[in-house]
Amino acid sequence: MVFLTTLFIFSIVSFKNNIYAVSETDCLNKSQLSPTELDECINTVLPRVISSLTPAHENNKNELSNLNKQLQSLKSRITALSGQLDQVAQEIAEREDDLAFAKEIFNEKTNNHYKFIRTYDPLLPFLSSSSASRAFREIVFRQKAVDGDRRTMEELAQDLLNLKQDKSTLETNKTNLASVQAQVDNRAQFLEGEVSKVESYLTTLSQKQQELAALKAGGFQTSIGDTPPTFEPCSGPPGSESFCDPGFRPAFAGFSFGAPHRTGMSQYGAYGRSKAGQNAETILSAYYQGSSLDKAYPIPATINVQGFGTIPFEDNYLLGIYEVPESWGNNGGFEALKAQAVAARSYALAVTNGGVGTICTTESCQVYKPQLKSGKWAEAVRATRGWVLTVGGTPAKAYYAASSGGFTISQWGWSGIKDTAGGWPDTAYEKLAGSPWFYKGWYRSRAGSTCGRSHPWLTSTEMADILNAHHVLSGGGGDASRISPVDTDCWGGNPYSISELASIGGYTSVSSVSVIYSNDGSTQSVTFGTNKGSLNVSGADVKKAFNLRAPGYIGLKSSLFNIEKL
Repeated sequence: MVFLTTLFIFSIVSFKNNIYAVSETDCLNKSQLSPTELDECINTVLPRVISSLTPAHENNKNELSNLNKQLQSLKSRITALSGQLDQVAQEIAEREDDLAFAKEIFNEKTNNHYKFIRTYDPLLPFLSSSSASRAFREIVFRQKAVDGDRRTMEELAQDLLNLKQDKSTLETNKTNLASVQAQVDNRAQFLEGEVSKVESYLTTLSQKQQELAALKAGGFQTSIGDTPPTFEPCSGPPGSESFCDPGFRPAFAGFSFGAPHRTGMSQYGAYGRSKAGQNAETILSAYYQGSSLDKAYPIPATINVQGFGTIPFEDNYLLGIYEVPESWGNNGGFEALKAQAVAARSYALAVTNGGVGTICTTESCQVYKPQLKSGKWAEAVRATRGWVLTVGGTPAKAYYAASSGGFTISQWGWSGIKDTAGGWPDTAYEKLAGSPWFYKGWYRSRAGSTCGRSHPWLTSTEMADILNAHHVLSGGGGDASRISPVDTDCWGGNPYSISELASIGGYTSVSSVSVIYSNDGSTQSVTFGTNKGSLNVSGADVKKAFNLRAPGYIGLKSSLFNIEKL
């Protein structure tokens, strides 16, 4: 009985005397931890992990999301550790029961041993044995039994001590794990609020960026109106009358060819074609391929005009269209006026379903004023009476814009045209007509705001800053929502400073630039010489980064543009 009990006690001795080293990975992933590893995870490793989870910058949604995932993983792991602690508690309870039973046995053996010692006479074996050797064997056996009892009692005492320590550790771990759980719950709750705030903030920034991109890509009237735009100084390239030296070198500027809306007729292109001797039919056939010119279309007597009610179509509405300068008719542009009259008539019939619907009076539709014209414009309207562009027998939406940069885009299945008398861009009809929008650097808003800029030219550092913006926008690191102009007085927000963005992208200077154009009327790619070597960027990506990051109102209006260097 003594021998069996001793083996049992050895089998339940605590592991506390073993020493383990546990890693953060083990704490977070290991399926079964030893008691010592469990202690280290709960009391050392997990608190260290939690303290390292500092709140992320509120602009960085991805980082917050990652932290939230880590905390969810921690919560799952803590649940598992809690279950393991429950298992340890159950084992300790079983050990207590076993040791209580063993203690009863040992108490009885201790009593017997004490009685034996008090009553045992060491001479008795010699007196009762038939020989001395037999007496010595009995003494040795009795001594072994005594030694076994003594070792068993010592082991019991040690195991009781270990049990007491394990119970104390268990209580400490439960307390600490509860604290860790509370910290994780608080952090998770905090991050949920942060994620919500960040998502809302990023949505706002995204809207601002969309507004910014739209403002810089648009920003000027889509049609010419009655009077050409006033001369804008410092918006042209070297050699033009609107050029002014920025006063630093190297200097870089983006020059847009035409407007963002390049569908249908270019009004300045039509003017250039008219001056080159083309008649209205030729002009219309060039810009509205895929349509037919019906010269006897049944025109309704009236049209519904927003704010003016029902008015005569030919003798009022069309005479009040203010989309091109009437003075063109006296300067070789009468055929352009006729082409414009046909486009305006066709567009009005198309959007009103033959005059039944209502048309607005702004550039969103066509500019109409009740001050009717009686000069060359009225003559062009009368000369084209009944002329309507049709597609499939119904009036066509004959779009038009002031300037297309020498390229027009397909509208009804045709491939578009390069709008030049010869080579582009030197003999583009818009250039021959003197379009102020054919090749222009933009630095003003439509309302005339400049945000403190007096020209569109950028320094080498500012051009490099746009390349760093492209780096972030293309997934090279950083927070894309912070790509906006550094002029916070004009734009607000929390944009990267030039130095912050340079630390991410690594571009600090630009020394050269070259552009390749595609045949579809867009900039195909731009190659920059930089402090990091040559960098080739698609035209679309250059425009995106340029319009989101360039200071002030500097922007590229069209997908067809050039980057020039002084």
